[in-house]
Amino acid sequence: MTEKKTAQVFQNQQRPRLLTLREAAGYLGLTVWAMRERVWAGQIPVVRFPGGRKIYLDRRDLEIFIEANKTTFV
Repeated sequence: MTEKKTAQVFQNQQRPRLLTLREAAGYLGLTVWAMRERVWAGQIPVVRFPGGRKIYLDRRDLEIFIEANKTTFV
């Protein structure tokens, strides 16, 4: 009797550290325009590679933004 061999699928379980503007907006539950406004206001830093136009947002900076904006209602 022979064993049936199946292909192994390896999935990257790591999430990327840098997110596009659209991905970052989704991560925070904002619209893309609301995300842009926060970037333009200097509330969230961006990463831009030399010679590139596209901006990326660091997941760590998004976490810092979340922590800095937590509040409680009394």
